[in-house]
Amino acid sequence: MSSFVLSLLTALSAVVVGAAFWTLGEYVLHRWAFHELKGWGIGSREHLMHHVRATYTLDPVMFLAWAGVLLTGAGWGALATWMVGPLAGWSFGAGWVVGYFFYEWHHAQAHLRAPRNRWESGLRKHHFHHHFGHPLSNQGVTHPLFDHVFGTIERPERVQVPRRLAMVWLTDDDGEVRPEFADDYELVGTAHNDERTAALDRARAFANLTPVP
Repeated sequence: MSSFVLSLLTALSAVVVGAAFWTLGEYVLHRWAFHELKGWGIGSREHLMHHVRATYTLDPVMFLAWAGVLLTGAGWGALATWMVGPLAGWSFGAGWVVGYFFYEWHHAQAHLRAPRNRWESGLRKHHFHHHFGHPLSNQGVTHPLFDHVFGTIERPERVQVPRRLAMVWLTDDDGEVRPEFADDYELVGTAHNDERTAALDRARAFANLTPVP
């Protein structure tokens, strides 16, 4: 095997390991830094407001998060370089960053686009059970492995979605669940969303409770 091929395999392997390592970071951040802190700190506060809005939007805080991920990836790369050398080390750091941006893309797709296959359907159901029913369960977004490992997995038969917070792809023109999703989701409550309801949603999100139906 030539040195070029060996170097390429080393780099690719390190990228894969780094991306896989990100998914543990995804679980840890989502559970302990975002939910367990109950709004203490900008990351937790913005994430819980994401639960209140129940959609995906780009805002200035996202760009700060991206900068933080890039710096963290550089830090992991430097540490790994000290341990295993520059090629594998920086590739590991790059893998961490790739893993994060895949997570960000996948999370956006879950909120904005209907699932296209069984894998996407399962992960959306897993994620929206977390969103609308049990915010301390189903912390994994790109996969449920660490929910199994840490005992936070829940597999509901159907996810109850507050009507006013329904995903754009879930409902038809009459505001009802599309037939292809009826086995996995049901709407509860009304579409009415006034200031009092929004305040209750915010209070319950920051207390890690279920949204008001």
